[in-house]
Amino acid sequence: MPQDTPPSEKPTSPIRPTDDEARTLAQSLIAEADFAALATLSDEGHPVQSRVAFALDASGGPISLVSTLAQHAQAMASRPQVSLLVGEPGEKGDPLTHPRLTLNGTAEILPNGCPAHEEMATHYLRRHPKAKLYIGFADFHFVRFQIREAFLNGGFGKAYHLTPADLGLAP
Repeated sequence: MPQDTPPSEKPTSPIRPTDDEARTLAQSLIAEADFAALATLSDEGHPVQSRVAFALDASGGPISLVSTLAQHAQAMASRPQVSLLVGEPGEKGDPLTHPRLTLNGTAEILPNGCPAHEEMATHYLRRHPKAKLYIGFADFHFVRFQIREAFLNGGFGKAYHLTPADLGLAP
């Protein structure tokens, strides 16, 4: 039967104090991301994951373009809590040594006629020009992600908790 670890021997937190190096790495992962793994919650409360195209709006906030026919769009419409993972493994080495950033927050699906639509379309199409083929379809809408917290894994032993301010985002 395992024994409790005495208080003097409890492991220290693996989360490092957030520093400028972590902030810079997290901001670059967001700026360079073309895609993200999106986790939503189904109506039954089960996690649902999808890969979505990822871009930044004029203020540097994360956005995507989704079809309301997609399961993840339907999930966000009823339960806006989301998590996004950005950062791709490199071509060589252990994929777990490459940095990745988890962004937790809420999703806001914007109507096509909203004032921000044209500006978002301009920024989005710079990153994803092939989306011009379907960006005007009635079932495609922009999603703005309001980030509440982030977790950076900069590789083995390099874990950080970040705020929207650390990412250069409005809270």
